[in-house]
Amino acid sequence: MPSTYNVRSRTRDRNSVLSRPEFMSLNHQPPRAGAGPAESRGASRRLGQIKQQTSQQGEEPTDSGSRDRRESTRMPEEDCMQLNPSFKGIAMNSLLAIDICLSKRMGVCASTSSSWGGCRSMVALLALTGHGITWIIGTIVCLTRSNTLAGQEVLVNLLLALILDVMTVAGVQRLVKRRGPWEMAPGFLDCVAMDVYSFPAAHASRAAMVSKFLLSHLVLAVPLRILLVLWAFLVGVSRVLLGKHHLTDMVCGFALGLLHFSLMESVWLSSSTCQTLISISTFSWSPFF
Repeated sequence: MPSTYNVRSRTRDRNSVLSRPEFMSLNHQPPRAGAGPAESRGASRRLGQIKQQTSQQGEEPTDSGSRDRRESTRMPEEDCMQLNPSFKGIAMNSLLAIDICLSKRMGVCASTSSSWGGCRSMVALLALTGHGITWIIGTIVCLTRSNTLAGQEVLVNLLLALILDVMTVAGVQRLVKRRGPWEMAPGFLDCVAMDVYSFPAAHASRAAMVSKFLLSHLVLAVPLRILLVLWAFLVGVSRVLLGKHHLTDMVCGFALGLLHFSLMESVWLSSSTCQTLISISTFSWSPFF
């Protein structure tokens, strides 16, 4: 029968902090010079028991738990962060961030509570001069009052260029579906002209196309030419001030308007063709008047 002293010593060793697995390295002490073979055998036996306990504790998790750990380490590629993105991606993201930041700063007339909220109505009126519905209705009215072949030829081609501009911009906006910097709901005239999204800026495209068209086919004095170019630029900027478009939307709108002008120049309709179109449209609309 073991003595009371041996039982107490085993209990004290079992409850000792050094018997825990994390302190196993501290518990492994070299045998003293004066220690006998019995003490060294007891120390090695206790060390073997501790190692066996730690190995059993390490084997406690079930197969399902280990399988879950292995699956968690295998993360899908779309959830992993790209630590080494390409230079092109970094440049595009940086330009996009700069575009959004500058566009928000320039939206000083986005609401009546903005810094330039008092000028919102004036800026909105300036933007209305570049609206598609305004120009289409104005061109049709001028066409009905024109009596010269040259004037009718220019107005018919201008009307076709306006329709081309409206349809092209609406199609690109539907494809890109980019929202404005201030996430504003489009107005009634914008919905009628299908100018719902931000990219590209329809007003900028129309202003650039109309100004280039008038400069090419009308004889104007130098001050009027300067005013026409300034008007086109201010119409594009007005939509940015109202918070409707980004700066890149305005720039791409100007480029698209010049492209529409070049395309219309390549398919320019002659005066005879314009007369035929006018007669067909007049015959079609005559029962309603």
